[in-house]
Amino acid sequence: MITNGGKVAVAQTDPQSAWRGLSQNPYARLIDVRTRPEWAFVGVPELADIGGRLWTIEWRRYPDMSPNPEFEASFRAQYAQENPRELYFLCRSGARSLEAARHASNFLSDEPVPPTLFNVAEGFEGDLDANGQRGIANGWKAHGLPWRQS
Repeated sequence: MITNGGKVAVAQTDPQSAWRGLSQNPYARLIDVRTRPEWAFVGVPELADIGGRLWTIEWRRYPDMSPNPEFEASFRAQYAQENPRELYFLCRSGARSLEAARHASNFLSDEPVPPTLFNVAEGFEGDLDANGQRGIANGWKAHGLPWRQS
């Protein structure tokens, strides 16, 4: 677990464990914090077979990767509608999703019963392999988890 200065802790998990959590808990949600171009051109996790819910909320905006000033408001709107108990944060390789999860832990700490937060450490595409390519060494796609082109 990664502590956040007394706020809700962020646990690290791998894509397969995230899939199991999303499959087993109807109150779990996957938050994909990548950019709109990534969703459009790289694809998104497919959760329909397990009745899962995917939230797509940019943490940083393309092309300059500046912070999304609407992240917290968009997140809070989704959260208020669904009141999930577990939140899995996903990006390309796990770095942006960790930033987003830590940020969310700041404002979720005030909830009467805060959700459990997870960072999907390998992300959607994973780390670069020996040939400089993603989606092969590890990550959601490399583990053969369901995804689709959007």
